[in-house]
Amino acid sequence: MASRIFIGTRKGTFVAEKIDGRWRPRLAGHAGIGVNFVAQDPYTGRLWALLGHGHWGAKLSISDDEGATWADAPAQIKYPQGARYIAQDMYEDAAAQFGIGWRISTKPATLAKLWVIGFGPGGRVYVGTIPGGLFVSSDAGATFALNRPLWDHESRGGNLFDGDGVGETKWFGTPASEGGDFAPGIHSIVIDPRDPQRVLVAVSTAGVIETRDGGQTWHSVNKGMTMEHTPEPEAEWGHDPHYIEQCEGDPDHVWQQNHVGVFYSADAAKSWRKVSALDQGVHFGFPITVDAKQGRTAWVVPGRSDQQRMAIDGGLFVARTEDGGATWKELRHGLPQQCAYDVVYRHALANKEGTLAFGSTTGNLYVSEDGGEGWMNVAGNLPPIYAVRFGS
Repeated sequence: MASRIFIGTRKGTFVAEKIDGRWRPRLAGHAGIGVNFVAQDPYTGRLWALLGHGHWGAKLSISDDEGATWADAPAQIKYPQGARYIAQDMYEDAAAQFGIGWRISTKPATLAKLWVIGFGPGGRVYVGTIPGGLFVSSDAGATFALNRPLWDHESRGGNLFDGDGVGETKWFGTPASEGGDFAPGIHSIVIDPRDPQRVLVAVSTAGVIETRDGGQTWHSVNKGMTMEHTPEPEAEWGHDPHYIEQCEGDPDHVWQQNHVGVFYSADAAKSWRKVSALDQGVHFGFPITVDAKQGRTAWVVPGRSDQQRMAIDGGLFVARTEDGGATWKELRHGLPQQCAYDVVYRHALANKEGTLAFGSTTGNLYVSEDGGEGWMNVAGNLPPIYAVRFGS
C-alpha cells in the first residue's frame, strides 16, 4: 500500500508519510520557494522538484535520499541560442469592446516555467515548459536538449531559428504562463509502457500531440475532441486539455480533463469521446487520474466553471467512473460540503494501489484509502498546493 506522498506547493516541498497508521505531513525542502511539480523517477528513485523562484527563476532540484537533502540538478533547462516562437500578447486597446486586444509577434524563447516532468526507461527524462518546449535527457538528467521536431512543428509556425519567421501558429497561450505573455505550455507527458518510443504530450492551448518514433516526428491526436465555444468546434488544433493520463496496465485507455469537459479514449488516443455528466457537475475541472489496472476507472475533481473556478455550490467532491464515463458517482464523505471554495490544480490529484490523494489551492491535503468512498483531511494549513504525487 502507498506510504509516502510528495506535495509541491507555493512555498516548498512537503511529504506526507504513513507512520503508525496515520498520515503525517512535514516540510521536506525548498522552504519559501514555489514548487510547480515534484515526482520520483520510478527507474532510479531520484526525486525531482521543478522550482519557480520568484527572484531567481526556474530551476531543477534533485534528491537521491528520499528528500532528506536537495541539490541543483547537474543540468538546467535553457533554450538554445536562436530559439524563437510566435507569441500572443494582451494589450490595452481603447477601441476594443473589453479594452483588451491581441498582438501577434515573434519572440526569443526564454524559460518562464518548468511545468511537468516524465520518466522513461534507459535514463530518459522529459521536461515540459512554458513557452511550449519539450526538453529531453537520455542520460538520467546529466544533459538536456530541446526537442527540435516538436519546437519547429508546422502547427506552431515551423523553423523560426533562422529568422523572424512569417509562419502561422496554431498553438495559443495559457494563463498559467503568468505575466504579460500568453504563451503555450506543455503540462502532460505520457510514455507508453509498451513502447517508450511512443509519447503523448498535452499542450495548453493546442491539443494532444503524439510521437511514435521517440520524438523525431509528431502529429496531432485530437479526433473527437470538440470546442463548442469556438467557430470551428471540431478543428484539428486549438484544444485546451487540462491534463491527460494513461492506464499503466491497459495503455489503450487514456483519459483527459479538458477545458470543455471530460474525454475518454479506448484506442490509445486515436479518437476521443466526451463523457461529461452535466447534471452531476462532471464537466469543468483540472485534474484527472486513472486506475493503474482498470482502464475504465478514473477520478476527477469537478469545478463550477471557467468563470468560477471553485467547488460547486460550496461543496467539495470527487467523481468516479468505473465504466468508461457512462456513469459517475459523487464521492463526498469526509469532504467539506459547506463554505468550501477550493479548486484543485491539474497535477494535484493522484492514486496508487487503492489510495487517492489530492491537494487544493486552500492548502488542504485529502487522502482516501478506499478508492474515494471516504476521505480524511491530512493537512489543513499548507501553502496553496500545485502538485501531489505518490512515492515510487
